[in-house]
Amino acid sequence: MDETAWDDLQLFLHVAMAGGLSAAAVRTGLSAPTIGRRMLALEKSLGRSLFERSQQGYRLAHDGEILLGHVRGMQAAVAGIAGWRFELPIVTLAGDSWTAGFMADHIDVLRGPLDRFRLCCRDTTEELAFRGVDVSLLPKAPAGGNVAALRSIGMRYAVYVARQAPAETRGRWISMSTDTARLAPERWVFENHEADIHTWTTSFDLLHRLVRNGAGRSLMPVFVGDADPELERIGEPVAALDHALHIVSHDDERHRPEVRLVIERLAALLKAKAGLFSGQSVMAPA
Repeated sequence: MDETAWDDLQLFLHVAMAGGLSAAAVRTGLSAPTIGRRMLALEKSLGRSLFERSQQGYRLAHDGEILLGHVRGMQAAVAGIAGWRFELPIVTLAGDSWTAGFMADHIDVLRGPLDRFRLCCRDTTEELAFRGVDVSLLPKAPAGGNVAALRSIGMRYAVYVARQAPAETRGRWISMSTDTARLAPERWVFENHEADIHTWTTSFDLLHRLVRNGAGRSLMPVFVGDADPELERIGEPVAALDHALHIVSHDDERHRPEVRLVIERLAALLKAKAGLFSGQSVMAPA
């Protein structure tokens, strides 16, 4: 059966329940001749006689009774799906672990208590091309694809160590592993201090924890390091690693009202926190 078969099956249900074309026409708004032609076409596509036709109306034939049972089962399944699906649309946000964490910390700004949409937060920068993400916060705008990119604030990085780190570990370095580091800030430690690396990790969150727990020093975004009262910054931000953040979305998704609203709120939030990302002000602990 072709893709329009479900419409014909629903029409069959109307005819079966009404007992004739005229009554089915009143229920559906279609003309009786149109319904009659579609029932003949349905019988032809199934290879079965569904009705016994007479002046008194359409009475279900044996095969019609069997089909009626199947259609009622299908109708119940459709009703179950309708009750199972979520009514609220979803807006999916994504960034690397640092920026995704920032968005999660400000979820109350990105979605108000009365907003009629749900948010999904993802720690990834890989899924935009596969339509798994509606809004991404990226260190650079994609070179191609059907996307729209809004240049936002600048982001800076500096070296941090735990304030209470033992003297013997303060000079040791913690690095992202070479097999997971892709961007320049992630590669900076092993490209510049390889001989003094004592610990490495595949996770930004673990790197933060290792620094805080005194395992050594490492490079971190200033909005993360400056906000942690257990850390102290060593020196000025590394200027060579400065870059802008870009709010990126699919061009055909960004016009959805809820997506557009999240983009506007994220842009305003980043602008308000620009000093944190540049290292000029310190975020109060949550």
